[in-house]
Amino acid sequence: MSGRSPSSVNVSLITTIVNEAGSLPGLLASISRQTRPPDEIIVVDGGSTDDSLRILQEWQAKLPLVTIIAEGANISRGRNIALSRASGAIVAVTDAGTVLDDRWLEHLVRPFEDRSQGIDVAAGFFVPDTQTDFEAALAATTLPDADEIDPETFLPSSRSVAFRRSWFDAGMQYPEWLDYCEDVVFDLRMKRAGARFSFVSEATVSFRPRTNLGDYWKQYYRYARGDGKAGLFWKRHLIRYLTYLVVLPSLVMVRFPIWRLLVLAGAVAYLRRPVQRLWVRSDRSLTKTARMTTLTAFLRGAGDVAKMVGYPAGLIWRAQRYGLRRDWRSIPEE
Repeated sequence: MSGRSPSSVNVSLITTIVNEAGSLPGLLASISRQTRPPDEIIVVDGGSTDDSLRILQEWQAKLPLVTIIAEGANISRGRNIALSRASGAIVAVTDAGTVLDDRWLEHLVRPFEDRSQGIDVAAGFFVPDTQTDFEAALAATTLPDADEIDPETFLPSSRSVAFRRSWFDAGMQYPEWLDYCEDVVFDLRMKRAGARFSFVSEATVSFRPRTNLGDYWKQYYRYARGDGKAGLFWKRHLIRYLTYLVVLPSLVMVRFPIWRLLVLAGAVAYLRRPVQRLWVRSDRSLTKTARMTTLTAFLRGAGDVAKMVGYPAGLIWRAQRYGLRRDWRSIPEE
């Protein structure tokens, strides 16, 4: 682990965990390999009952690591607690379950060291670490490649992001009333407040996708429920309902061949991106791409169903507490 230059800004690295004994060693080892090490590491534990705390204690001799126990804190609350304790001018954020590229922090901090850019947020990237065909198909279904990203509209995941702590000092926090999609709301709040973002594709972390259908379904149900709670992406969800509840049933009721061809063309277009990713990520193996395309199509549909179930659950939650007219822009912190 190399040192940093005296002119570099101080950087705090924060993360939150609950029962992450299986993934913590990989994350902490990758932090120890950083070419630009963090000046401090703050881990907020939301109430682990496994060996997570013991693992953190073992690593305290190797890393500038501080552990804070916050029983019952959700991920937003945990990050806000960590931010309140952070001393660095720049705060880098990642999640348990990730492994950081050795130069992750070096790349992520670089935009802040160039004062001429005036950057407030450095948006890193994330790549799948797949170990089975299911995971590879799921990654192709849900995770874009870096060349698909529009830097102007990209909303960084808190798996890989850094920002100036002065924004937190000025009142910018993660929404503690939201359990999923909290980083999307945080990003949107920052953009609305005028923060300047820079996409740093080289600042990558890797993580393993969900390993089975049940965990994947729950994940996307919760993402969509978070969208409903926050009032996010309603047009996108409306299109999904219209597609599955109106367009697809019309294949039975409408017998015009042209209509069926149009629907088929739409389905092919919908699957184009995942199949392209399969093709590229399998080193352009036609056999493997063909074999996994059916699984990818199934996962796309399963994820859409999970979202269609989760979104109204979020809407009901919001209506009961705040009324549907309020969304992330006006819901107060609890």
